[in-house]
Amino acid sequence: MGEAINRILKRDPSFDLSNAKEIINTRNRVIYSYDNVTSEFLWGLVIKHIPILKQDVERLLLEYEK
Repeated sequence: MGEAINRILKRDPSFDLSNAKEIINTRNRVIYSYDNVTSEFLWGLVIKHIPILKQDVERLLLEYEK
């Protein structure tokens, strides 16, 4: 997701996705600093942030279907 969002923002900086920069930063943390990523951090993403991301993606899909 982080890489895809990064590419989208490069083409369209006005792309409306909440926490886009945080998603990109998390991707970079996992890729480049994986030795500092704990299971608690990853579990927090799954529990707290993935449901919000799902809602945002569903909203975007509905907007683009119009």
